[in-house]
Amino acid sequence: MKNENAFYHAKPGIDENIIREISKLKGEPKWMLDYRLKGLEIFQKKKMPSWGPDLGAIDFSGLTYYIKPSERSTDSWSQVPAGIKRTFDKLGIPEAEKKFLGGVGAQYDSEMVYHHLKGALAKKGVIFCDMDTAVKKYPESVKKYFATVVPTSGNKFAALNTAAWSGGSFIHVPEGVSVGMPLQAYFRINAEKAGQFERTLILAEPGSFVHYVEGCSAPIYSASSLHAAVVELVAQPGSTIRYTTIQNWSKNVYNLVTKRAFAYEGATVQWLDGNIGSAVSMKYPAVYLLGKGAHAEVLSIAFAGKGQAIDAGAKAIHLAPGTSSKITSKSLSKDGGRTTYRGLVHIAKGAVGANSSVRCEALILDDKSASDTIPTMDIHESRASIGHEAFTGRVSREQLFYLMSRGIGEDEALGMIVQGFVEPFVKELPLEYAVELNRLIELDINGSVG
Repeated sequence: MKNENAFYHAKPGIDENIIREISKLKGEPKWMLDYRLKGLEIFQKKKMPSWGPDLGAIDFSGLTYYIKPSERSTDSWSQVPAGIKRTFDKLGIPEAEKKFLGGVGAQYDSEMVYHHLKGALAKKGVIFCDMDTAVKKYPESVKKYFATVVPTSGNKFAALNTAAWSGGSFIHVPEGVSVGMPLQAYFRINAEKAGQFERTLILAEPGSFVHYVEGCSAPIYSASSLHAAVVELVAQPGSTIRYTTIQNWSKNVYNLVTKRAFAYEGATVQWLDGNIGSAVSMKYPAVYLLGKGAHAEVLSIAFAGKGQAIDAGAKAIHLAPGTSSKITSKSLSKDGGRTTYRGLVHIAKGAVGANSSVRCEALILDDKSASDTIPTMDIHESRASIGHEAFTGRVSREQLFYLMSRGIGEDEALGMIVQGFVEPFVKELPLEYAVELNRLIELDINGSVG
């Protein structure tokens, strides 16, 4: 379905002419066009993944790869086109910005339509803008780090993103600066049979702190859409980056994302990953622990209902002494949904004193659903400590009966059990996001007892 109100709507399919047209419309320098063309070449050569969920239904030739919803981005909410504004008003974006965010970006299809950073943070030298702006205003920083954390050749969808990327966020936090309020971006796919390929790059200088939150959604159409983002984080010595995702894509979206971080000496990278929607998700946030004492934490929750396959996990790559990682994965499945934890812990030779802990917990809500745990431990250093534990269980009739015997209804009792299960994840979120996640889970489990 073509968006007749869009400022520009590319024809379906992807080839060199489309990529050149996207770059020309954006007014990009030649070095970025060269990145795009190389990405297209690799995408066309790379095969689809031979493991994980079935991706055979993705019609690359039928997707639209670039939709520009308005003529320009703005930092004034009043200047956002009325139809787009109504969508984000319903999602509560302006109200959230006023109450508890240090900055916010709103992306509609292929472009950021609104971006704003509080003046106090700007005075400290914090940069928060969309990636298209960063290419023009901060070209040296983008050229230095673009496609270095996630190489274009890493996988088919990273290559596709490099070719067709549009929108996303660029954040640069100066040395010693702590961004006390979260920065948020919200991504909305609003067109049918569309691809969204935002690119996010976060640079945290030594001793700095930033918390970035992204939310995602899309309306329900009969045809599938594709979301293939790339996120690159660079945590310099002693810095901390916390990256929180709450995605609630509609169940016609293929969510195939590559997220990776570099953590240098004494740095910490935290991924908080909530996966509620989509037809298929494949997402494995990774941290490369490059410096002594670097630390990684990944805390994720996945919920798969009817027709959903959520294949998610984490990677911790220990390449220096004294590094540590903690991976906690929780998943729920119901109505025939399937969740899979797929993870990797790699301890390189010489990473003396490395410590890694992995814990996977799966809760299956009925007899039609399933959950798998597929961990990989690749250990090359004997002087390291690694632990892995996994638990899979069902909601028992005994638990429900105990709560119901105290006057609690069956759906409410199930909700209490589920909320207790996901509480370790929810408590790490800012209050407003915790309330929203609990509400989404409650809606998904309603009526699932049977």
